[in-house]
Amino acid sequence: MKIKTTFAMLAFALGLQPGPAAAEGATAVEPLQPIAALDVQRYMGTWYEIAKYPNWFQKKCVGDTRADYSLQPTGQIQVINRCREEDGSLSEAIGQARQLGPADSPRLEVRFAPASLSFLPMVWGDYWVIDLDPGYQLVAVSEPSREYLWVLSRTPVVDAQAYARLLGRLETRGFDPARLERTLQAAAPQDQVPTAGKAQ
Repeated sequence: MKIKTTFAMLAFALGLQPGPAAAEGATAVEPLQPIAALDVQRYMGTWYEIAKYPNWFQKKCVGDTRADYSLQPTGQIQVINRCREEDGSLSEAIGQARQLGPADSPRLEVRFAPASLSFLPMVWGDYWVIDLDPGYQLVAVSEPSREYLWVLSRTPVVDAQAYARLLGRLETRGFDPARLERTLQAAAPQDQVPTAGKAQ
């Protein structure tokens, strides 16, 4: 299968994101906080994208979006993002993530720019784990401005009630569930995938 890279500017998009006041129609909300602590070893592995706020750097993705994380000997995390495009080709981007703070910090930064540019602050984008179930099966990822949001699951099918509860928690923290766009997963029968943005 042909592999194309369409996530190459992801870090730039996240690194140059607007602050909360820049968002149209934004209202005053409490500063976003991540979860208390993250077990990085448990977080490694494959996560399937269930829903996301639409963004330009994933515009060509039509489904089967997933992220694979693996801890490297250097302590950094390798990130491989994949998705299927309309012509059936596979889009793939390989990047790096790093924790900010202690070993259990839920605040990370990610870059997909070449390693030679890693010294530039703008190539690193915030990756904050803001909601995570105790079993490390369902997670919400965002950044301080709330401009970006992803809901990821260990499986392509997510429990509808768990998903609805997650949307409720996100709404109380200043997110708009109606903005979420469902991600199509070929392995998930559509009658088993909850509609993004609707907490039923």
